[in-house]
Amino acid sequence: MKTYSATPKDIEKSWILIDAKGLVVGRLAVLIANRLRGKHKPSYTPHLDCGDNIVVINAGNVMLTGNKRADKVYHWHTGYPGGIKDRTAEKLIVLGCELAVIPHADAADARFAHLRHDQTQRSRQGQVRAQSLVCLG
Repeated sequence: MKTYSATPKDIEKSWILIDAKGLVVGRLAVLIANRLRGKHKPSYTPHLDCGDNIVVINAGNVMLTGNKRADKVYHWHTGYPGGIKDRTAEKLIVLGCELAVIPHADAADARFAHLRHDQTQRSRQGQVRAQSLVCLG
């Protein structure tokens, strides 16, 4: 018996709507990452884009356990001398969910091509016909 390997014509993409209100940010990230890669499907093939398109709503209402909202500090460097910057998790969430959820990495561009936020100005007419709601609260 041969191992099944999906071909590009076998891949079926669907739209998934995730309500992030009240979910812990790390568990939400794992849920989104698995759906984007397609690991929840039995026809998962590592070298193909088997993942679904995802819309995240209420991303500003994610939960951080403990005192991480006020105590956790994110550091980055701008590339210029003396360019070390930092922000708390609370400031990142207040500034906008896109800064807090999507990492600024070159490899992340392809992985996050199918991720949409409720703040985008894109019309969602194609998303209306096949949506499912994932809520883990």
